[in-house]
Amino acid sequence: MTHTTDIRPYRIDIPQADLDDLRDRLARTRWPAVIKGTGWERGVPVDYLKELAEYWRTEFDWRAQEAKLNEFPQFVTTVDGQDIHFLHVRSPEPNALPLILTHGWPSSIVEFTAMIGPLTDPAAYGGDPADAFHVVVPSIPGYGFSTPVREAGWGNLFRVAQAFAEMMRRLGYERYAAQGGDVGAGVAGMLAMLEPERVVATHVNGPTPYPFGPPLELDGLSDDERARAERFNEFKDDGLGYLHLQSTRPQTVGYGLTDSPVQQLAWIVEKFKEWTDPAAELPDDAVDRDRLLTNVSIYWFTGTGVTAAHSTYEGMQAFRQFIEESAGLGNDDDPSAHEDAPALPPGGVAVFAADNSIRHLVDPMGSVVHWSEFDRGGHFAGMETPDLLTGDVRQFFRAYR
Repeated sequence: MTHTTDIRPYRIDIPQADLDDLRDRLARTRWPAVIKGTGWERGVPVDYLKELAEYWRTEFDWRAQEAKLNEFPQFVTTVDGQDIHFLHVRSPEPNALPLILTHGWPSSIVEFTAMIGPLTDPAAYGGDPADAFHVVVPSIPGYGFSTPVREAGWGNLFRVAQAFAEMMRRLGYERYAAQGGDVGAGVAGMLAMLEPERVVATHVNGPTPYPFGPPLELDGLSDDERARAERFNEFKDDGLGYLHLQSTRPQTVGYGLTDSPVQQLAWIVEKFKEWTDPAAELPDDAVDRDRLLTNVSIYWFTGTGVTAAHSTYEGMQAFRQFIEESAGLGNDDDPSAHEDAPALPPGGVAVFAADNSIRHLVDPMGSVVHWSEFDRGGHFAGMETPDLLTGDVRQFFRAYR
């Protein structure tokens, strides 16, 4: 990898002209007609999105949210020609364990902002100082402020993990922990494979089976597992529209995401409806409305709806290739060929109420050493239930400090 080693301070400062342009575009939205008797089963309802878009236009205070984000020290470093943006908050505790937290889609650094204080300074939040972490929260290339993306290939999670490993090295962290969900879970896993001698352990939330594989068999499952499997099969039947588009035609869908703030809003809000705690009636019942719109605004102001879609395309192409190659491996492979491979760091998993994770399917070899299940939260656990995710992260990594 070619790179320079400098780390540069960064501050979010969206031009006022961009805020004015957003409000103007929202005011001029051409809304589709309402079809009576339809609801979320066909996508985001018009009435709901109109009200949310109007709040975004007239009441949401980006400058206040921008100021909150800028309270965290932020930096950019360039690896392999790509700018990598990240938050870096050091703990006041001298023995804190470095921890990299990686978001997924359609999320951003906003997902972890409510966790940073409790993780870096647990004593200030009623916790044990021995659980402290130095926290690093990067924006995946093509997401948020890790832009522009100048070449194809950054959807390859191994390449992302290489860049993040170099970033951690530049920060002086030769030993660290990794956590993530969705795409971030993949990055955490790749970091563990790439540098098992440096990554002490990995923790992920909400792992699920391969979405383009066959439906899950229900026989032999417990009641809880059956409910998760049925939800996953339903998702495969009618919830994969976004994934088909982003993994096959990212550029085509990217025009709407780049030109229309309402399209970008609907694209993300739909996932917050479908993937958050089932007890929440609306997306902003599961996640604070201003936090949700801060996440959406970052995609809009940085124009990363399309680059995130391209990352999905590249990632799914690589994943399909991996699945095909894995299926072609014979059972008579010489096991001695793998004897010299280093053991992977231990892994932990947190499963939340909306997750479709079934242990024996996502961990068929029984290698996960820590498995927690919660009756609240969902895909965006850091935003929905930061207390539960923070607590599970603390508990799991205690054994690896």
